[in-house]
Amino acid sequence: MDLQLYLDRIGFMGVPRPDLATLKALHRAHALAISYENLDVQLGRALTTSPAEAFDKIVRRGRGGWCYEMNGLLGAALEEIGFKVTRLAGGVHRMVRGDDAVGNHLVLLVELPEGLWIADVGFGDGSRDPFPLQDGPIRSDGFEYRLQKLEGGWWRLHNHEAGGAPNFDFNLDPADPALLSAKCLELQTSPASVFVMTAIAQRHMGDEIRLLRGRAFRRLRPGVKEDSLIDTAAEFVALLQREFELDVPEAATIWDRVYARHEELFPKTPA
Repeated sequence: MDLQLYLDRIGFMGVPRPDLATLKALHRAHALAISYENLDVQLGRALTTSPAEAFDKIVRRGRGGWCYEMNGLLGAALEEIGFKVTRLAGGVHRMVRGDDAVGNHLVLLVELPEGLWIADVGFGDGSRDPFPLQDGPIRSDGFEYRLQKLEGGWWRLHNHEAGGAPNFDFNLDPADPALLSAKCLELQTSPASVFVMTAIAQRHMGDEIRLLRGRAFRRLRPGVKEDSLIDTAAEFVALLQREFELDVPEAATIWDRVYARHEELFPKTPA
């Protein structure tokens, strides 16, 4: 990995060191600089869990990514700096789907003299900041999250009240790379996968979180939602560039499908 290119991509200034201050600064810089998005899934482009491929896509080509790419890239950068990082297999909706969900999310455990910390820039609208592995509330720029200790060595991260996914679970066992790869493939090929169903983008910027689901765009601030609908392929491509800094003109080719699928899934979405 060319660490300096990554640091330039996220706008990190100074000398990175394997300490808590660097972890916090790096995590926040990444969260504010790079959009979470699944456009390659919608475009039919195969994705993997390879940090090298994530580096090429996100750093060299200026794109965003989903959890395997976002946290895969951050984890590789942290290791390059000298942090001790363990990749964990998270499970979004595990409270409903059970252990079949485990592996559909990648989480990073970082070991520091101050204790164990969770780093996660791949949950889309999750915390902008890393947080200690301890039961209790988490506040990040006005958005309220909560980490809950469960039985059997499991933990549950509760998203903010207006979050896209309500929570995910994880334990501290190192993730099986084969499991992550299998879930990565499943999420981009299964008709039941939300990533296959519709286009998704999320971005932390300023005091808000920007969210795209199909043709619905939302600006979210603590206690405030502003919703609008996209009507044309040109608007879709322009919004991706303007609101998410994603220059993907080929997204116009998926617009008809995105529009149709949105009307199928959300027929009563207000204008």
